[in-house]
Amino acid sequence: MEREGPPRTGSRRSSLGKERSLGKRKALAQAAPPSKKSTVILLLDTTVLLDVLRARQNRRSLLAELVTAGHLLATAAINIAEVYAGMRSGEEARTEAFLSSLECYPMTGAIARRAGSLKSFWAQKGRTLSLADMMIAATALEHSLALMTDNRKDFPLPELTFYPWP
Repeated sequence: MEREGPPRTGSRRSSLGKERSLGKRKALAQAAPPSKKSTVILLLDTTVLLDVLRARQNRRSLLAELVTAGHLLATAAINIAEVYAGMRSGEEARTEAFLSSLECYPMTGAIARRAGSLKSFWAQKGRTLSLADMMIAATALEHSLALMTDNRKDFPLPELTFYPWP
């Protein structure tokens, strides 16, 4: 029987590194107290990942609250590459533990085509957007995910859903 959703980046862990099976995590999400909003899968952009890893802006506790409320945390393969590209000496174990706890959406042909089309569309309008950002946007759009980023200006797509920061 195949598991729905993206593959994990590593062992099955909760969103903040504690061991927990995916089935238990889904059960906990369903058992969470009802909130005003329904469960959302949040696609964490590199800025958010780095804030968590470097203990900035109280992001770790915000993500813990979101998980407690029943939301699921994910990232895209390109975000993992960006984190590893900027990883500092001594951050390897903490980085791997955190990233392994997230759902990881891989690059697919459909996402690649959509990202290329988005980049081309905006270039024709005179706006240069990075291919990496369009890959992240395409991942969010293909899977109906809410993007959690500090760089909204890099994602001018009106069809993209963003996580509303408090």
